[in-house]
Amino acid sequence: MNYSRFLTAVSAARKPSPIRILTELQQRSPPTLISLAGGAPNPSTFPFQSAIITLKNGGSIKFDEAYMKRALQYSGSYGIPELISWMKDLQRALHSPPTVAYAAEKGRMEMCVTTGSQEGLCKVFEMLINPGDNVLLDAPTYSGTLAALQPLGCNIINIPSDHHGMIPEALRRVLSRWDPAEARRPGSTVPRILYTIPNGCNPTGASLTAERKGEIYQLAREYDLLIVEDDPYFFLQFQKPWAPTFLSMDVDGRIIRMDSFSKILSSGLRIGFMTGPQPLVERVVLHIQASTMHTSTFTQLLASQLLQNWGQDGFLRHVDSVVEFYRKQRDAMISSADRWLKDVAEWHTPTAGMFLWIKLKGISDTQKLIMEKALEKEVLLVPGGVFNIDSSLPCPYVRAAFSLSTPQQIDEAFRRLSALIKESL
Repeated sequence: MNYSRFLTAVSAARKPSPIRILTELQQRSPPTLISLAGGAPNPSTFPFQSAIITLKNGGSIKFDEAYMKRALQYSGSYGIPELISWMKDLQRALHSPPTVAYAAEKGRMEMCVTTGSQEGLCKVFEMLINPGDNVLLDAPTYSGTLAALQPLGCNIINIPSDHHGMIPEALRRVLSRWDPAEARRPGSTVPRILYTIPNGCNPTGASLTAERKGEIYQLAREYDLLIVEDDPYFFLQFQKPWAPTFLSMDVDGRIIRMDSFSKILSSGLRIGFMTGPQPLVERVVLHIQASTMHTSTFTQLLASQLLQNWGQDGFLRHVDSVVEFYRKQRDAMISSADRWLKDVAEWHTPTAGMFLWIKLKGISDTQKLIMEKALEKEVLLVPGGVFNIDSSLPCPYVRAAFSLSTPQQIDEAFRRLSALIKESL
């Protein structure tokens, strides 16, 4: 893989921060090292001394005075070493990435911590996308992705999808506009980036099948595409075995994978992970050095200590309990939809995630219905148009989230929605 051809001029121009390099070195140095290099504040001046975080299982995480000093101090831009090490072990166990064994120049797997996966996505897009570039994605898609992409001035090309995700034949048809032999030539307009949410897609709830992922990966090889695998709902799959990931298929080093703790530990911790070829992860870390510097040391240490205490088996048991909660929530929403919406809407039952994508019958656009009339009925959903590349186009869909409301609230909400739809027909 020639990663240099994928970089924007801005990303290629980034240089390592000498101060940040010293911080990374200090993290790995023996305690006998005397450093006069860093400009870090003295932690003895901080007003926080210690903390005990009580866990729901009766356990606790203790930040004594020494640990608190570390938690409140600067840390390396890749992430704290013990958290990165733990997550690398988890990625190997879950995905067995072929790239683990590669030499660095061939795209060896590397990881960094990001302030939520959204920060990672924004930095990946800045690294890879120039104005005028053709970028492939399956729309409708997460509105935060569109918010990050559209200001870059790229040409976003929609690949049709269904309730099983992106359709490989549709991707092939779109790519057939270009000659794959042109992909590696300077100035080529062949798309270089494909973005997808493979599990429990926000907003559609769609999940790519293993077969489709294999076909899409082969097309990526043929056209020398990088795939951005944005997978915040990977751990919220309702069926086992979990679907194989693009990372698990990555024999070339062309997958950039985004993971998040937001749905399974805490959204407020703001901890995400980027896994991908070392040359590309390094570029994102250079951007982190020049912007946020690093994700909160405190939240990284909190998550790391929890994970160390749990071990992989304990972590996966926690994931199972979270999945069971959301499975019951999904089932409650489907039951209520069957009760109230069968005559006025249609949907597919999601196999992952937090969302039900509902098409209203006889209504061409849900924008006014939701933003004006729904408030009168005291029920609120998201109009589907906000997830389209052109949000001004009519869209008959709405997105309902089953994550927060009780089954009783979901049932009442759908009763109100049903009445609203019938009044609008």
